[in-house]
Amino acid sequence: MFIDTRTVDEGHQVETTVCIIGAGVAGITLALELNRMGIDTCLLESGGYKPDDETRDLYRGENVGLPYTFADGSRSRYLGGSSNCWGGWCRPLDPWDFEKRDWVPHSGWPFGLDELAPYYARTHALLKLGPNTFDPAFWEGAINRPDVRRIPFVTGNVRDTVAQFSPPARFGKLYRKDLERSPFVRVFLHANAVNIETNLDGARVARIDAATLTGRRLTFVAKHYVLAAGGIENARLLLASNRTQPAGLGNGHDIVGRFFMDHPRIMSASVRFSDEWARNKLYDIKFHYQNAAVSAHGTPISSQFALTPEVLTRERLLNARVWFFSLFYGEGSAGAEALIRCKQALLKKEQPGWRLADDLETMAAHPIDTAGFLLTRLLQPRSLITDVRLQAIVEAAPNPDSRVTLGTDRDALGMPRVRVAWLLDELVQRTFDRTFELVAEELRAGGVAEVKLDEPLQGREWPSGLEGTWHHMGTTRMHDSPREGVVDRHCAVHGVANLHIAGSSVFPSVGANFPTITITALALRLAERLASLLGKPDAVAANDARIGMGAGMSSSVDSLPFAAATLSHVAKE
Repeated sequence: MFIDTRTVDEGHQVETTVCIIGAGVAGITLALELNRMGIDTCLLESGGYKPDDETRDLYRGENVGLPYTFADGSRSRYLGGSSNCWGGWCRPLDPWDFEKRDWVPHSGWPFGLDELAPYYARTHALLKLGPNTFDPAFWEGAINRPDVRRIPFVTGNVRDTVAQFSPPARFGKLYRKDLERSPFVRVFLHANAVNIETNLDGARVARIDAATLTGRRLTFVAKHYVLAAGGIENARLLLASNRTQPAGLGNGHDIVGRFFMDHPRIMSASVRFSDEWARNKLYDIKFHYQNAAVSAHGTPISSQFALTPEVLTRERLLNARVWFFSLFYGEGSAGAEALIRCKQALLKKEQPGWRLADDLETMAAHPIDTAGFLLTRLLQPRSLITDVRLQAIVEAAPNPDSRVTLGTDRDALGMPRVRVAWLLDELVQRTFDRTFELVAEELRAGGVAEVKLDEPLQGREWPSGLEGTWHHMGTTRMHDSPREGVVDRHCAVHGVANLHIAGSSVFPSVGANFPTITITALALRLAERLASLLGKPDAVAANDARIGMGAGMSSSVDSLPFAAATLSHVAKE
């Protein structure tokens, strides 16, 4: 059931069993699971069914760290949340991403991959993925094309990994009818949580104060509350809820908002393929992204290079992923950029201010660049590919000084706007440098390509080409100790009996894989936890969907088994 909060009586109090703040991937996953378990749930969404400028403005704030975009285009504040601007990449974290590493301060999770593996298996249905396997050999054999081949790995330093693509699943559209028909879930649109009110000692949430942009105020009272508003907004709301705890809710040890992480991305080097590998699509983002030619079982995939865990330990590096990035004729031109925006529109990705007419006019004004870029993309003539580079994303090391705080400016609801300081250290630079070097050595040794490396990053200022990937993580990190984390291993806020947090803000360390699938897995796990706390016996029934994953399951992501239930083709939105 959907309710427009702007039509609810002023001062109305809504009572429910579980109240979820945020209707993105985490919030909708939770709501669907709680509905299946018969648990009365209210889901609060700041926006409506579509984006609007007034609601989007609530995300804006001040950047005080490295050059960084964290509002328009990188987050979506309407039903479905940031799934509306998501590219669809899916791959679980590696086993070692969960481990404590002595060269990475503050690294490690309270549990390992085995804990999340059963929930990863269940994400495939929600995210519309294919078989629950990420084994490169399986996908190479399933695709079975001469231009989609794995390269030889001869040095022992580099391996290849596979990511699957969701269509992408736009949760607001894909699950709108399920939520509409739900007997146990009420979705309140245009409902902005502005305060988490607790009892006098701050040990228990008493209510959520909510407001609309039209000035209406109401409250939500529940047995349990879940904050699922994203890696920046989760911290913002906790810090702003400071009536009983001056430093903010759950912030007795000054952890809320700290350890803000995003995956940094950089392009480097110049690659010259041998003739045998010049047209291989498997590792090039320009050819494997959402490409039917690089797909099997109805699921597009991509391959990336990664260093082996032995090399990461030996060289004391962070995790990373590398792929080829072909530069096409007209790359970076106004016509090419307009063409890319049109493709994103076909994928239903939110692009604030985008107008088809404007881009058609731009492409008409730059016909040669536009046509050259399009022809290169479609026909792949080597003569129109001007260069091939290496692109990498690197794990961000947990850094307490990289953080989200509250600024002095306020938004239309009276909430303090955020100040975001995204910081990266020399370990990240060294990981970029050494990863590029070792991948280049692998390509040369295997006869795949000659690589001319760029100047190393370490010891220099970050280049202008540095960008984030809009993966906002870490600001309410998970740790068994309240001195080092905001939530415990069950995603419950330390010291607050009935408040949980969902989403990537709980990641204590982030690996180099894409977070959406892990966000979904954690939400499924949290739904079972809430059901158990509420004494729902059918919480255990959810485990029936764990697809044969018992205690003896392999801990390798690539070798996760798959079942017939996940072999269906990707559903169309």
